[in-house]
Amino acid sequence: MPDPILYIGNKNYSSWSFRPWIGMRATGIAFEERLVPFDMENGNPDFQTFSPTGKVPVLVDGDLTIWESLAILDHAARLYPQSHLWPENTAFRSQAMAMSSEMVSSFMALRSACPMNMRRERKPIEVTPAIAKDVNRIQSLWSSSLEKSGGPFLFGTFSIADAMFAPVVNRLDVYAFETMPEVRAYMDTMKALPAWQEWETAGRAEPWVVAEDEA
Repeated sequence: MPDPILYIGNKNYSSWSFRPWIGMRATGIAFEERLVPFDMENGNPDFQTFSPTGKVPVLVDGDLTIWESLAILDHAARLYPQSHLWPENTAFRSQAMAMSSEMVSSFMALRSACPMNMRRERKPIEVTPAIAKDVNRIQSLWSSSLEKSGGPFLFGTFSIADAMFAPVVNRLDVYAFETMPEVRAYMDTMKALPAWQEWETAGRAEPWVVAEDEA
């Protein structure tokens, strides 16, 4: 069977594309990458040719089309159990799902004020109470998981939870948030992944610029 096709947006900016891409790449799951840039005000009309929502990412696996980052990662985990994308430990697996789901639905202040940007100059922004609340919650989640698992990833080995929070690692880094030592060590571990470095290098080389890049 041919490899599944993962449609993604700009590597410099597309946080939702980054999540399934790094999850699959870091665990050795083969896929064909198709990048469709969104260097337009409202995305890209070409998205409609492969995406039921008009957004990225989308995974096309034979006759099956899957949208939404967490659903793509869960599909990959079930199709390739040898990837161990979900932790083998039952308790860890449930917590990883809870954390991943919280990432989908939460942290709106941080996500709005601090878009993912691989080539942004590292400098701080004005931190509002809402942003500080989000960052504190994230650091609490990470430090608690690292303490329980022993690291170096949130649940010991790389998992879907790490993939879902990968864009947040970029945000805390390039927007120069103060972090706890164990959080900084975790961020360094994520950034040292060959998959991370492959994505970041490609993102930095992209020609497309959107408004956030000028901020």
